[in-house]
Amino acid sequence: MHSRTKKLALLVCTALLTLTGCAGAGALGSGGRTLVVAIVSNPQMEDAIALSDQFERDNPGIKLKFVQLPENQARAKITASTATEGGEFDVVMISNYETPQWAANGWLENLQPYVDASEGYDPGDFIPSIRDSLSYQGSMYAVPFYGESSFLTYRKDLFEQAGLTMPERPTWQQIADFAARLDDKAAGVSGICLRGKPGWGESLAPFTTVANTFGARWFDENWNAQLTSPEFRSAAEFYVNLVREHGEVGASSAGFSECGTRYGQGQAAMWYDATVMAGTNEDPESSEVVGKSGYVAAPVERTDSSGWLYTWSLAMPKVAEDKDAAWRFMRWMTDKEFVRNVGTTFGWNRVPPGCRLSTYQIPEYQQAAQAYAPATLDGIDRAKQSNSMLRPVPYPGIQFVGIPEFQDLGTRVSQQLSAAIAGQITVDEALQQSQEYAESVGAAYRETR
Repeated sequence: MHSRTKKLALLVCTALLTLTGCAGAGALGSGGRTLVVAIVSNPQMEDAIALSDQFERDNPGIKLKFVQLPENQARAKITASTATEGGEFDVVMISNYETPQWAANGWLENLQPYVDASEGYDPGDFIPSIRDSLSYQGSMYAVPFYGESSFLTYRKDLFEQAGLTMPERPTWQQIADFAARLDDKAAGVSGICLRGKPGWGESLAPFTTVANTFGARWFDENWNAQLTSPEFRSAAEFYVNLVREHGEVGASSAGFSECGTRYGQGQAAMWYDATVMAGTNEDPESSEVVGKSGYVAAPVERTDSSGWLYTWSLAMPKVAEDKDAAWRFMRWMTDKEFVRNVGTTFGWNRVPPGCRLSTYQIPEYQQAAQAYAPATLDGIDRAKQSNSMLRPVPYPGIQFVGIPEFQDLGTRVSQQLSAAIAGQITVDEALQQSQEYAESVGAAYRETR
């Protein structure tokens, strides 16, 4: 199966590289060797880039060049380069979706020897579920920069004004009722912000957690596609209707960044998304609602919990030329001291969360993150398939299906759901087309059983 999917990936990625090629990694800069780092353009990564001159100062002879891209573009470019052994990047930012698959394919350097030889790095300090999600056959193939689950944030002041009380563990029906009560189009405030932007790592992440807790599955245990099942249809209708009726303006093109901006500007009463949102919500430089938010567990319907598990991490392509220099940078960006550096430089709400246990023992961070730190750790701890799904599935992952084909399948399905949110097609039409995509993937897996 790996051989078949790898060949398919190589064909696709070769075409992508033809369109998006860039200069090779390891080029000589004016001050010595240049490491090329492919990174996702999220706020926490921008802080790392802002501090990178400190790494260059402490590591003379190594220059850093960041290739910073939006999430969907970064995924395509990094996958293309790594799968084809293109050598464009010395360090790549990937997640717990890619890491075990790419390790099995032989695309990544085994980092365990580097981790074990780095005095004071303390891999035991990583949150166990995060560390395990980046491991393959007992070895780490990526090191986490930040980790997350998902939860719901809400405007405490708006709830109080409306006479509403948010439960610690709300249901999705309660959230829909709250959204209807708080939706105030005249004031420019939507009841809720939910991702509708196409992309398997965009709208499909929150939507799949909704599908899970409604009792839905992408595939049954025999790899039969389940996207037109009553449970999947119920989840899709709920999600699409909620965001159409009480969601943000332009929801079909809104992702994490867009919802973050809207919520931070006071344009949404609630927002369900990644726990990493909290640092931005509470940062005076980026938010107008500092101190006004509450944080509760991901809403449920038929399961005990529904939060996802995800980590942006750093990995080293197998073909990276200067592996020692690459590891020095990776260690710097994922070490305990980096967390303290971010906290003292930019503020404690901006440190990379959900990664190291020691972060949650720092007094300054405890004080700054008291509103959301417990909910973040609780979400990560509860993020297990056994808690978030009603029935067994043949694939790993909570908010994604942990198979190579999901990058294409998930994106196709997300495009259908986005079209339904935009009112271009019905939910039934979206799911029927999505079922056809999924059936072709499931059939290939049944053939290999």
